Amino acid sequence: MTGRRPALQLRQGPAATRILGVGSAQPDRIVTNDDLSQLMDTNDQWIRERVGIIERRFADKDELLVDMAVAAGAKALADAGANPSEVDTVIVPNCTMPSPIPNAAGQVADRIGIKAAGAFDLNAACAGFCYGLGVASDLVRAGSAGKVLVIGAEKLTDVVDPLDRSTAIIFADGAGAALVGPAEEPGIGPVAWGSAGDLVDMIHMRDHQYIHQEGQSVFRWATTQMAPVAMRAVELAGLELSDVDVLIPHQANLRIVEAIAKRLRAKGARDDMIVADDIRYSGNTSSASIPLALDHMRAAGTVRSGDVVLLVGFGAGLSYAGQVIVCP
Repeated sequence: MTGRRPALQLRQGPAATRILGVGSAQPDRIVTNDDLSQLMDTNDQWIRERVGIIERRFADKDELLVDMAVAAGAKALADAGANPSEVDTVIVPNCTMPSPIPNAAGQVADRIGIKAAGAFDLNAACAGFCYGLGVASDLVRAGSAGKVLVIGAEKLTDVVDPLDRSTAIIFADGAGAALVGPAEEPGIGPVAWGSAGDLVDMIHMRDHQYIHQEGQSVFRWATTQMAPVAMRAVELAGLELSDVDVLIPHQANLRIVEAIAKRLRAKGARDDMIVADDIRYSGNTSSASIPLALDHMRAAGTVRSGDVVLLVGFGAGLSYAGQVIVCP
C-alpha cells in the first residue's frame, strides 16, 4: 500500500456531564428484625447495635432483579422528563443476576422502551454504581453516547443463606437509577477508583451459592481505607472537603458509614455535612444502595437540588470508587 494512510475520525462530546434524573424501586415486602429473630438466634437490639438496620425489603420469588431495574430506570427517565428514545446506552451494575447470560441491561432497555441501545452489565459489587456512573459520564464526554441510564440493581436474597446470621440480617433487594447526560457546567466529577485483589477472599461465594464475608476484616478495611478514597474524589473534583454538603457512602453497615464520616470531618469536612443512613430502612442492597439513598434523601428533602454530594462505594473484589456529584 502506498500513499497517505486514512485517518480515523473521533467524535467530540460535551465537556461536562450531570445527572438529569434519579429513581428507585424496592419490593413491597418489609422484613423486620423481629421477623428474622423467628428464623435464627438474633434480636432487634443486637441487629441495630451491630449494623444499624431496623428493617429491609425482600423480593418475592417471582420478582426479578430485572423487574426492579425496569421500575427504577423508568422513574429516573420520568424524573428527568426524558423520553426513552433519547437514551442510547444502558448500564446495569449488579452482582446477583441468576446467570451470566443473558445480561440484565438488554432486557431492561427493551422493557423500558429504549430500542437498539448499547447495553451491558457491570460487576464491581457494592462499588458498582460509582463505577457505572464514572463510565457513563466518560461515554458522554467522549461522544460515544448521548444519554446513559445507569441502574444499580440487586436481588441479594437469591444468594444469601436465610439462616446465616452474618449475612441474612444485612442484605436486601432493590434498585436505584440515574440518567446521565450533557451539561454546561460539571455535575459529575472524575472517578477515583481502584481495587485490592489480594483481599479477594474477604467477600466471596461459598460453594458457588451463598455470599460469605469476613465481617471484622471487611469492617477494618472499609473504616480505614475508604476515607482516603473519598478525599481523593474531592481532590479530583477540584474541591475541598468543606465544600461537601452530603456524604452518601455505600450502605454496608451504619457503623462503617459513621466511621467514614468521622474520619472525613477530622480532615476538614463540616460538622453539618449530612450523612446518608438509608441502611436503617433499606438494608445493604450492594450496587443499588447509593442511588437508593440519593433518591430517598431527595424525596425527603434531606438533599436538595444543587447540593454537592460525595459518593463512595466499596465491596467485593475488593473494589472501590468514588466521585463528587451535584444533586439534580
